Amino acid sequence: MGFTDSPVLVALALSLLGGVSTSIGALFVVMNETPNLKMLGLLQGFAAGLMLSISFFDLAHNAINSIGFLKGNLWFFAGVLFFAIIANFIPEPTIAPIKDSKKKTDDGGKDMMKKHRRQVLYSGIITAIGISLHNFPEGMAVFLGSMKGLRVGLNLALAIALHNVPEGVAVALPVYFATQSKWQAFKLASLSGLAEPLGVIIVAYLFPSSVSPEILEGLLGAVGGVMAFLTLHEMLPLAFDYAGQKQAVKAVFFGMAFMSASLYFLEISLPADLSL
Repeated sequence: MGFTDSPVLVALALSLLGGVSTSIGALFVVMNETPNLKMLGLLQGFAAGLMLSISFFDLAHNAINSIGFLKGNLWFFAGVLFFAIIANFIPEPTIAPIKDSKKKTDDGGKDMMKKHRRQVLYSGIITAIGISLHNFPEGMAVFLGSMKGLRVGLNLALAIALHNVPEGVAVALPVYFATQSKWQAFKLASLSGLAEPLGVIIVAYLFPSSVSPEILEGLLGAVGGVMAFLTLHEMLPLAFDYAGQKQAVKAVFFGMAFMSASLYFLEISLPADLSL
């Protein structure tokens, strides 16, 4: 039996292409110097736009179309409420104003930079989790596309690969800034991309066939709610702090437009009876 005779192996290989593209995005970050705070704020705004677009125009949108407006919204806001409760128990770093005398300027500056780095690292971890949750159903879609044929699966995998490059940037950038470690930034971005082949493995071998499609769509809608809450609660304030409100808002809408275009081209690459 040849390699192409096994749809699972084909789908796994194609999904790895999407995962590797996340690493390519991370390479763009680690091959350059660490950005200053303003540039970091703009790129955080861009990443927030990516996350909001995925949340509202992909996950929540698909849930509403699949299970209806009321149920889709109930699942979405259940996700929001769930993580709003969880967030109360997560210790989050905050940036405190420095009010010391001139003698303490150096120590205060170092202390404030540590606070910046902790907050940015927290944002990077949140982004990695959100992108991983988004990549998981993409792996499922690659598997289903590959079942229809190699051409369909390959076209879909290439579209997802292009779509994942900016996601790798969004994960790696805050981690690189916070840790000053190129390896840590590259590693976390690459791990978030591995959610795609994991999606293939789970849907092929582990996912219970008895699970209702309505429940699955509802859960993905709830993931959209979690991502929206994390973005508005953590990433957007960070972008405002570092880049200023006007510039950060522009970056957010640019990120949303970029991801919306990416989702559109991804959608038109799918056959009519298969969707993310």
